[in-house]
Amino acid sequence: MNNSDSQQASNESPFVEIQNLFKTHYLGQQRVDILKGINLTIHRQEMVSIIGASGAGKSTLLHIIGTLDQPTEGTITYEGKELLDLPESALANFRNRRLGFVFQFHHLLPEFTALENTFLPALIQKQPQHEAREAAQSLLNEVGLSHRIDHKPGELSGGEQQRVAVARALIQNPDLVLADEPTGNLDSHTGESLFQTLRNLNQRRGTAFVIVTHNQQLAEQSDRVIHLEDGLITEDRTL
Repeated sequence: MNNSDSQQASNESPFVEIQNLFKTHYLGQQRVDILKGINLTIHRQEMVSIIGASGAGKSTLLHIIGTLDQPTEGTITYEGKELLDLPESALANFRNRRLGFVFQFHHLLPEFTALENTFLPALIQKQPQHEAREAAQSLLNEVGLSHRIDHKPGELSGGEQQRVAVARALIQNPDLVLADEPTGNLDSHTGESLFQTLRNLNQRRGTAFVIVTHNQQLAEQSDRVIHLEDGLITEDRTL
């Protein structure tokens, strides 16, 4: 079976399934419905962009997919296994080993170099330092920062800092990376370059990506575009 056939086969069975997902907050006595019955399937190796206006529920949905937040109602399963009923310790272990996260703000540790920031999650998971360092060097090379590995965040541009954050998200070789407005603080040229890096990593590594973005033009580079409006999916379009 060639690579394209393999990818097609892997994409046939859902990796993540979200069913009847609701999220409600209360501001005093006022009920605020953020998500209103989301049904969504994500396949392995797929790159999905979620777009919509501010307040549509994009980040909330992403955080629930990443088990960083709990829904008010509904289920989310990974490879057929319901996770939200697991103890927090088991859930945290799943997040650390199977998921990667990239946020609008890079959250790099200022006292550590790009290399150290990248391999730190692997050390926390007790991976041998020499293996973690080697993997981090390889990832930083993949994101175009091989010449900046010994620089600290304060010595890097905004785009370079986000590339370090992307490398850090991939250090545990996750099945799925969730990115929340990863280009939101970057100028258009730098944002385009970073998004293309994410696309290349998706295609080269087979890592699934779900990306929240307000940028329609960038979203169109994905495999699918999901439009969220007032807590509902109004469009789910394969490109």
